[in-house]
Amino acid sequence: MTGTIYARRLSVPAGILRHAVLLVTGALVLVPFAWMISLSIKPPGEIFRASFSFWPAQFYGVENYTKALTEAPLPRYMGNGLIICTLILALQTLVCAPCAYALAKLTFPGRDLLFRLVLIGLLLPHQVLSLPLFVFGYELGILDTYAALIFPYVVSPFGIFLFRQFFKTIPDDVVHAARLDGLSEIAIVWKIVMPMALPAVIAFSIFSVVSHWNDLFWPLIAVRDQSLMPPSIGIMAFKNEEAGNDYGPLMAASTLVVLPLVIAFLSAHKWFVEGTIWGAAK
Repeated sequence: MTGTIYARRLSVPAGILRHAVLLVTGALVLVPFAWMISLSIKPPGEIFRASFSFWPAQFYGVENYTKALTEAPLPRYMGNGLIICTLILALQTLVCAPCAYALAKLTFPGRDLLFRLVLIGLLLPHQVLSLPLFVFGYELGILDTYAALIFPYVVSPFGIFLFRQFFKTIPDDVVHAARLDGLSEIAIVWKIVMPMALPAVIAFSIFSVVSHWNDLFWPLIAVRDQSLMPPSIGIMAFKNEEAGNDYGPLMAASTLVVLPLVIAFLSAHKWFVEGTIWGAAK
């Protein structure tokens, strides 16, 4: 009894320390977003003031957000981002789910070697492959098209790894029962395994959409047509080397671009946490 009370006394300071660290870390993460929102509602004269205040003396949000939506085709850029992210996610799921199922539930020669290759793929930055991908895209004639922005991401080592780890948690008896019912392996993937792996699918969807919505490096290389530009490049339309950056509309455009990601994450954060924890636990 005494030991239990002593352990509880020790756990209270530890819990306070953990929460303090989390609060400080969360504040450091949120400060840039709060600063971005503050700048998006300030007039140019207040942006570079030495004294800081979150709320401006003169509210300039309507003007800044109006410029963000009218001076550059921001809705077009965001529509491009939606098309690109949706197609990438759909193709990644179609490719990664069967691959992950094979690595998790099937036995065949070279399976472990293939999984090691997937892990190696996780270690390679995408920038390393940019030059061969650019040359390959040029040979295929897909540069400056939607295909150039989608094709390099169809196979996702991270997606294969995450799905494989989640599929390993599904009992083999479920798969055996589906086979006895006459389902093919592909049917098992889409009718049995994937519905059971919904948290992993949602977690991967958030990772994929955030990554490609914010991608700047590859779109700068792959496209030149302004009508194809995703949001990450579209924001650069507010950068002017001669007249200087228009920071108010720039921050307003950045806020509008980030807002859909924040809403999506807040709507699905429970499944996101569940999917990542299950995958890591295995």
